[in-house]
Amino acid sequence: MFVLGLQGSPRAKGNTSILLSAFLDEVERLGGRVSTLDATQMKVMPCRGCGVCERKGYCPQDDDMQAAYPLLRKADLVVLATPIYFYGPTAQLKAFIDRSQALWSRKYVLDLEDPMRKWRKGFLLAVGATKGKNLFDGTNLTAKYFFDAVGAGFEGTLGYRRLEKAGDIEKHPTALAEAGEKAGELIAPFLKRKKVLFVCRENACRSRMAAAFARQMAGDRFEVESAGNDPAETVNPMMEKVMAEKGIDMAYLNPSIITDLPDEWHPDAVVSMGCEVVCPSFPGAVTEDWDLPDPSKESIDFMRNVRDRVEKRVRGFISEF
Repeated sequence: MFVLGLQGSPRAKGNTSILLSAFLDEVERLGGRVSTLDATQMKVMPCRGCGVCERKGYCPQDDDMQAAYPLLRKADLVVLATPIYFYGPTAQLKAFIDRSQALWSRKYVLDLEDPMRKWRKGFLLAVGATKGKNLFDGTNLTAKYFFDAVGAGFEGTLGYRRLEKAGDIEKHPTALAEAGEKAGELIAPFLKRKKVLFVCRENACRSRMAAAFARQMAGDRFEVESAGNDPAETVNPMMEKVMAEKGIDMAYLNPSIITDLPDEWHPDAVVSMGCEVVCPSFPGAVTEDWDLPDPSKESIDFMRNVRDRVEKRVRGFISEF
């Protein structure tokens, strides 16, 4: 399972980053994979309100958010970490949050659903210098709607007051331990999932559709990856179109090669789509071949037929595996 941490403090090695590290360290200790985006070090332009994302589904600004969108889609758990500035998140993190409008538009304007939306979780870590009763209220509300935009259920907040000087969090009697405990609690269901790898030659059509259907139907029970041994440069746009007809959003995907799978990731099942794919050896994994034709150079009706066959095969696989 994969956890994405979003660090919003401009202080290097400040209380917020220490708290986030305690959370993510426990995720890694338990066997999860983690990545951190530091909003204060990223080039993220403010949202211009241009409306392009509502018309086309993508933000046109060429900055570091273009690399962040795929990570948000890949994550099982997104952790937002920020100090409190004027009862809200930092400006750098707020710019990042505002740019999630592109993902919000895909769901609420274009009516496309991220396959992991039902299962992804979001959590907030916050640190404030004062003891105000309502210190975290504004940030909680911002976090709630950010997580909705990126397709994650808001699982709550760990917020700590009266921490101002660098290193104060380390003197707190419970904060770092509570962060680790919450990490373990949140990722425990994800760690119990069976791991399934869908493969085809280019990782641009069939294996991508299979992975999306599996995540949508049973992302709480299956940790899904897809890959190919000769990946294409981009996913097939006709595949994206026919999946959109099912309301499934295939944005921000890039074909990947089998050998780039994490060394520690060992599938319980490997399903090939019916093409000659040279896979690494995965001892103990169940293997299947679905013998599905390659639709990449065929008509859109042919692509639709293969899509429907993939959906049926995935549904059967989930019920039987």
